[in-house]
Amino acid sequence: MKTIEAKEVERLLVSGNPINIIDVRENDEVSQGMIPTATHIPLGEILNRIHELDSNKEYVMVCRSGKRSEKACTILASHNIKVINMLGGMLSWKGKTIIK
Repeated sequence: MKTIEAKEVERLLVSGNPINIIDVRENDEVSQGMIPTATHIPLGEILNRIHELDSNKEYVMVCRSGKRSEKACTILASHNIKVINMLGGMLSWKGKTIIK
């Protein structure tokens, strides 16, 4: 499974590189702040919403600590979706966050 450090995700965003981020945390967690460009799809909804993802794109999966996003990566990869797990999750994120 491919992985990426939070600081590298931040560097890519700041430099203007297009990056697709999926936040798989629960609603109450996301309400405390999320990465500005992220799309929120809770882990429990990932299979029901897989049609929203483009198999030609690559997605960075994010959760609180990296464990649920790892599970999301496993699920999505089994459906031929290209994924990268952000190591350490939001606990490692030092960049800007927004409340959606």
